Amino acid sequence: MAVQINPSILSADFSRLADEAKAVQGADWLHVDVMDNHFVPNLTLGVPVVESLARATDTPLDCHLMIEAPDRWAPQYVEAGAGSVTFHAEAAAAPVRLAREIRAKGARASMALKPATPVEPYEDLLPELDMLLIMTVEPGFGGQAFLDIMLPKIRRTRELIAKHGLELWLQVDGGVSASTIERCAEAGADVFVAGSAVYGASDPAEAVRALRGQAQSATAAASWACAH
Repeated sequence: MAVQINPSILSADFSRLADEAKAVQGADWLHVDVMDNHFVPNLTLGVPVVESLARATDTPLDCHLMIEAPDRWAPQYVEAGAGSVTFHAEAAAAPVRLAREIRAKGARASMALKPATPVEPYEDLLPELDMLLIMTVEPGFGGQAFLDIMLPKIRRTRELIAKHGLELWLQVDGGVSASTIERCAEAGADVFVAGSAVYGASDPAEAVRALRGQAQSATAAASWACAH
C-alpha cells in the first residue's frame, strides 16, 4: 500500500475553494470535512458545496461526515461526486448496510472512530470497508494538537488488518504534521489527512511532497510494512 496524503480543506480559504484545491497539486485526495453542529460542535459545508468542488477539481474527494444520521445522508455525497465517503461508527445505525450502499453507488466506503471508541468491537465489520479512519484529535475543529495516546490504537488496527489479510487503508486525521506523521506511519497508518500543515504552508504543494517523503521513509523502516 502506497502512502497517500489528503489535504483537508477545513484549513483552506473557503472563499477560494477552487483555487485552494488546485494549490495542492500532487495530493492523492482532497479531504472534505462535513459537520452538522449536532454530532460535532461545528458547522461547515454540505452537498451543494461538494457538488461544486467536484466540478472544480480533478483530485478525488474524500468526504468525512461528522454528522448525525449518516445512513440517510451519506449516499447523497456519493451522488454529489465524492469518491470516498466516511461515516462515524458512533452515528451510524446500520454500518454494514451503509457501507454496502456506499460501495454499490460506486464510492469507497470508510468508517471513522473517535478517540475514545475502541476498534476491537468492529473487527468483524472491517471486511465491509475500504478504509478505517482513526481520529487523532476530537473531531470538530482543525488545528488541534495530535493525541499521542492514539498510536497504540493505530498499531492494534494495523494488526487486525494483517490478521484478516485485508487490503484496508488506514487513515489518520488530526494534528498530522511534519512532527507527527512519521510516528503515525511507523504505527501503521498509510493515509494521512493534513490540514494546517499543508494550507498553513507558504507552498501547499511542496508541503504535500515533504509530508509524503517523511511518511514513505518511516513506512519503509516500519516492522508492519516489512512483514506485509
